[in-house]
Amino acid sequence: MSNLKSIDKEYVANTYARFPVELLSGKGSVVKDENGKKYIDMGSGIGVTAFGIADDAWQVAVTEQLGKLQHMSNLYYTEPCARLAQLLCQRTGMKKVFFCNSGAEANEGAIKAARKYAAEKKGADWYTIVTLENSFHGRTLTTLAATGQAHYHELFQPLTPGFVHAPANDLEAVTSLALEKKAAAVMIECIQGEGGVIPMEQDFVRGLAAFCAEQDILLLVDEVQTGNGRTGALYAYMNYDIQPDIISTAKGLGGGLPLGAVIFGEKTEYVLGSGDHGSTFGGNPVCCAGALSILNRIDDEFLAEVKQKSDWAFSALRGAPGVEAVSGMGLMIGIKTVKPASEVVKACMEKGVLCLTAKDKVRLLPALNIPMPVLQGAIQIILEVCAEETV
Repeated sequence: MSNLKSIDKEYVANTYARFPVELLSGKGSVVKDENGKKYIDMGSGIGVTAFGIADDAWQVAVTEQLGKLQHMSNLYYTEPCARLAQLLCQRTGMKKVFFCNSGAEANEGAIKAARKYAAEKKGADWYTIVTLENSFHGRTLTTLAATGQAHYHELFQPLTPGFVHAPANDLEAVTSLALEKKAAAVMIECIQGEGGVIPMEQDFVRGLAAFCAEQDILLLVDEVQTGNGRTGALYAYMNYDIQPDIISTAKGLGGGLPLGAVIFGEKTEYVLGSGDHGSTFGGNPVCCAGALSILNRIDDEFLAEVKQKSDWAFSALRGAPGVEAVSGMGLMIGIKTVKPASEVVKACMEKGVLCLTAKDKVRLLPALNIPMPVLQGAIQIILEVCAEETV
């Protein structure tokens, strides 16, 4: 074991089952380990480095801002924060933005705003949040409670009360539960990422949006993993032709720096007032400068390229030897393999491709601007590994 790995093992909390690889540097979609071995990065830091490693435009934006203000409290105005909020609203049709540091915090903010909205409009007993079974919304106690997977709950009881879970794609079950429990909101992922890269059905999402509008129950869409171009649309809900009341996002927004956002629609833009919520680092000018560089480049032409890469990848993977099924959308891809996903990931790593897992699937979240030849090279290795007979 290298000295760094020994230090990490001794001093870093053992919350991650790390792969035996020490990564030192990279550029774009290729990273290099301590031995000089190169890998194609098909995980992008779990969907974070949207434009790859050490992206030139992102570096310029971040370093220029570092030379001006690296941080100021939210008691003062800073340009990157205001400009990013403006751009997010212009691109989504939403009205206001609260900035935080992570997806879990964004979901916490969305939940908090939903409860205040319902309490003021309907009364204090309208506080329940309905989420979907197999969902994942974060690792704080409240977002764990929102997460519809029991095994995440087992060691951390009691969780925050006021959350119930209904089967995904079952509109009747969700709507009945929302009325029975006096729901403040229904919270969904349009594609369940950690749950196995499973897209929601069009009719379910549209029916749910119509129900929520009729009943004045807020629709919260968790775009932490699916947002910022990942699915071939700027946000995944746009593939379903709906308009949420609140969007939460993070991951790819900052391009590699910690940044989350709660984006409020017309119903909810004034719910949170002065003193209702806050974040020391939320709206950090360096993080926001990086995000402006990312978001300004995710235009229609760029999204069309994401879709083209996606179409090619799905076509190459579907029906291939050793591949049982392929799910997802855009460059958010789940591969159900004949061999255990962990074995496929290990073998791919040995051959120079870094992949992820989600439940029993191999998960791919490459940089959105991954060059087609690099993507093709990575998929070819994945296909070779899948086709190899288990010894």
